[in-house]
Amino acid sequence: MKNEQDKARRVAYEAVAAVHRDDAYANLVLPLIQRDWGLYGRDAAFATELTYGTLRALGAVDAILAVAADRPVDRIDPQARDAMRLGAYQALYTRVPPHATVSSTVDLVRDVAPGAAGFANAVLRRVVEQDLETWLKQVAPDEATDRVGHLAVAHSHPEWVVRAFADALGGDLDETARLLVEDNERPEVHLCARPGLIDPDELAEQTGGAPGAFSPYAVYLPGGAPGDFPAIQHGLAHVQDEGSQLVASALVDAAIDGPDARWLDLCAGPGGKAGLLGAIAAGRGAHLTAIESVPHRARLVERTTRGLPVEVRHADGREVGLEFAEGWFDRVLVDAPCTGLGSLRRRPEARWRRQPSDLPPLTKLQRELLAAGLRAVRPGGVVGYVTCSPHLVETQVTVSETARRSGLGVELVDARPLLPAGMPGLGSGPSVQLWPHRHGTDAMFLALLRRMD
Repeated sequence: MKNEQDKARRVAYEAVAAVHRDDAYANLVLPLIQRDWGLYGRDAAFATELTYGTLRALGAVDAILAVAADRPVDRIDPQARDAMRLGAYQALYTRVPPHATVSSTVDLVRDVAPGAAGFANAVLRRVVEQDLETWLKQVAPDEATDRVGHLAVAHSHPEWVVRAFADALGGDLDETARLLVEDNERPEVHLCARPGLIDPDELAEQTGGAPGAFSPYAVYLPGGAPGDFPAIQHGLAHVQDEGSQLVASALVDAAIDGPDARWLDLCAGPGGKAGLLGAIAAGRGAHLTAIESVPHRARLVERTTRGLPVEVRHADGREVGLEFAEGWFDRVLVDAPCTGLGSLRRRPEARWRRQPSDLPPLTKLQRELLAAGLRAVRPGGVVGYVTCSPHLVETQVTVSETARRSGLGVELVDARPLLPAGMPGLGSGPSVQLWPHRHGTDAMFLALLRRMD
């Protein structure tokens, strides 16, 4: 390595290569690679920006590389291709000077795919001849005749995802464009101050953060490693998107008749919502049962909820009736596995992995879990159905179809009054869809269902 920036580029390359070669997750592999290469501080931040930026912009970058290389990107040597993707991202999306971009990328290709160095040099020189706006006019469909196709390339989202977002936004393509822009921004880290354990203002002072805009437990962190703060290390707070905090607190604030002591988190891993629910339960004299079907995720829930009135069980949430009598619980959270289209800011590689074919098995599972949650709650109790996806099939359709087929008396509770006063853009109800561009949160969906009999 010539200097620390070259080392940062190599770290970013290794992370991007692991994502494409091994189906790794950037947020998991990048910290490990940085540690192995001894990369810290500003250089680690540069590697992080290169990694996440390249993965977010992959659609546009690949379209541009295909033209500059005069061949489809899948016909380029994988090692050279990932290095060139990093170079194209630097050239088009950052302030790194063009000559530095070309020379550093060629050096990187020379390290990882020596035979392709000349090819990479020629392609990158073509890339830097034009700016991003000029390239997009060349590679994206015409905006006037194919707005969705244009948005997909210009903002690097698969076209089916753009259509799903537009459907959930009532067909408003202007607002869809604003969402796509926000989806490509680096999100703030949100902390959750566990009620009864630490005050949000105290957490903000300890971390140098700022109280959140909506959740009474949220603190926005300007930077740094959250795990380094004592409040996180000692279980007084945890990392959690503000949207997740809002939907969990809405569930426990919904009015119910009768007792309010038995709570259930049906799909608890990795434990963020269980941690918040457990802390609230401790202050109300309630007890939370947290169910997780994956063993290592169940262990994460145990670690996250240590010291709280939470019992963790390793089981399949769809079979909750085998362990508990029907109608045993007063409140039930069904945070169902989903496509994760609402958290693409944090997991940029997910947009390229998910396919429309993923929807049928996921929606089948979602409906089975929600049906189990409705059986588990007592008459008069409330179920909160949550997904981190705005796709209508995973949200409105799943809720309406499951309620209809349940054979139980179920009514939808208006969730909007249970979110903080003054929150904009909550729609016409009774369910709530949060959005990155409206609320600064992940695109969390919440429906509250009360069992009547």
